Amino acid sequence: MSNLFTERVLNMTAVTPQPEDYMGEDGLLYCGKCHTPKETYFPEKQAALFGRDRHPAECDCQKAQRLEREAAEQRRKHLDTVEDLKRRGFTNPTMQEWTFANDNGKCPQMEIAHFYVEHWEIMREENIGYLLWGKVGTGKSYFAGCIANALMEQEVAVRMTNFSAILNDLTASFEGRNEYIERLCRFPLLIIDDFGMERGTEYGLEQVYNVIDSRYRSRKPLIVTTNLTLDSLQNPLDTAHARIYDRLLEMCAPILFTGENFRRETAQAKLNRLKELMK
Repeated sequence: MSNLFTERVLNMTAVTPQPEDYMGEDGLLYCGKCHTPKETYFPEKQAALFGRDRHPAECDCQKAQRLEREAAEQRRKHLDTVEDLKRRGFTNPTMQEWTFANDNGKCPQMEIAHFYVEHWEIMREENIGYLLWGKVGTGKSYFAGCIANALMEQEVAVRMTNFSAILNDLTASFEGRNEYIERLCRFPLLIIDDFGMERGTEYGLEQVYNVIDSRYRSRKPLIVTTNLTLDSLQNPLDTAHARIYDRLLEMCAPILFTGENFRRETAQAKLNRLKELMK
């Protein structure tokens, strides 16, 4: 067994010279391309053990090739991780296109989205979220999607969904309701889109509160987009809504979205283009 081990070690310590390689003045084999050693000497005790005074070493070009392979493997793993995060994080594949790179520059609040991503560690540590409110089509969802995509690119797990989807999931898996909510709360960042558009039933409101309250107790940040006004959130008409809104306003800094309706603007642009094509 000892002889087999020694034989394997000796095979590992052998260097196969290339035609351009040469022996240096120190007796070591040198690379003919980068002119750095492909061998190095064993310490005296190891040389006596193996009956050989040298072993292979990386020349500069071999090291560069190894680093390039490792970097390529790291990039591949990163892309696979990001792809998986986006597949699990978004309820709609279209959201993967809501990125800073695709931003048309018309949303004046987008700088605040950049700030959130750039200071994510502080936002997470201090449990700071955003409450994005304003009229329909002013870019709130796209804004939130940009944050989600940017953080996923940093391998941060984000879940962006809405309460209509959450309530459907809870109804379909009633027995696993607590486990479902716990999974939502495990995401470092949870984004609830179109808050206030879900069913306003007693059951629905109770589940909305359960999700918001569980997120609150998890001490992890929450971003919410809504078409509701800040006044209606600050002055709810009943207790059921009051306890939900109070939690939201405690967790999230309100940001008003103003400006034109981007969806209407896009629709008008398509209509104008259609008219051009029909001429």
